Parts: sequence; C-alpha cells; structure tokens
Amino acid sequence: MTEFAVHTPETAPEDTLPLFENSKKAFGRIPNLHAVMGTSPSLLEAYQRVHGLFMKTSLSADEQTVVWQTINVEHECHYCVPAHTVVAQMMGVSDDISNALRDNTPLPEKLEALRTFTRQMLLQRGQVSEEDISIFLDAGYTSQNILEVILGLSQKVMSNYVNHVAKTPVDDAFKKFEWTPA
Repeated sequence: MTEFAVHTPETAPEDTLPLFENSKKAFGRIPNLHAVMGTSPSLLEAYQRVHGLFMKTSLSADEQTVVWQTINVEHECHYCVPAHTVVAQMMGVSDDISNALRDNTPLPEKLEALRTFTRQMLLQRGQVSEEDISIFLDAGYTSQNILEVILGLSQKVMSNYVNHVAKTPVDDAFKKFEWTPA
C-alpha cells in the first residue's frame, strides 16, 4: 500500500515552506490535508489559490458551506466533512445548516436549491440540463453563481481526492465532528 507523508516544515520540500506559512496564517497551524498536499508544492499552491478565490465569490458563508459540504458528503470525504464543519463554525454558519448538510436533511428553500444544483453539477459532470439551470435561477441565483459552484467544485475535487488516496488522518481539532456516510 502506498503511504503518503504528513509533512512538517522539517520534512517538506523547500518550495512547500512558504505555503505552510500561508496555512499557519489562515488556520493557526498546518492542517493534515495541507501537510499531505505539501509533497506536491504545485498542488498545495493551487488548492490555496482556488480556496482564496472561492472565498471571494458572491456566495455568502452559508452558501459557500453548502457548496463545500454538498460535495464533501457526496464524495464521502472522511476528512473534509469534519474539517468544513469547523470552518463553517469559524465563518459563523449555524449548526442547523451544518447538521442538515452532514445528515442530508432539508435546508431552507434557497439553500436547498443550491445543494440540489451543486449535487447535479457534480453527479452530471457539469452537463446539467436547461431545466436544472432554470430551477436554480428561479430560486434567486445567477449565472455568476453557476460559475462559482464550478469553482467550489474544482477546489473540493483536489481535497477530496487527495484525502481518498492518502487516507489523510483527521486533525485532532476536527475529531469531535468525525463523520461517516449514512
């Protein structure tokens, strides 16, 4: 079985060190996902950049969380579901929204439309129907939001896939929110 390093600043490639500093500034430490991604400085840099860009979208904190957690749950990511539960708390997202996403129970109507559209985008590999798009737009979203969902999806593919192949250990800070698919 292939093992992936969970790097520290002492073991990481030199090009990873400034990226680890970015992680420390953002999270106060180096999350295990970043420590694993550190083997490939290019991947970690891409992930951090896409994350930063997604954070600048027109989507609210609640909506960003819906996009992230919908994808995490659909991909059954053992690491990202608890990690984004903590991130959601840091962003001021209510526990009701986080729990509904983790448990796949109903959300308020507009957020449910976002979850449905995000899931369709993921499962249909971007080939959503005009009807899917119309329903999403009728819920109050825009064509900009469609593109922002794609941006969030690209971020989550990087992290979810890394966590699947590397079996990234869940950080102690996230363990109280450990999650397994229903």
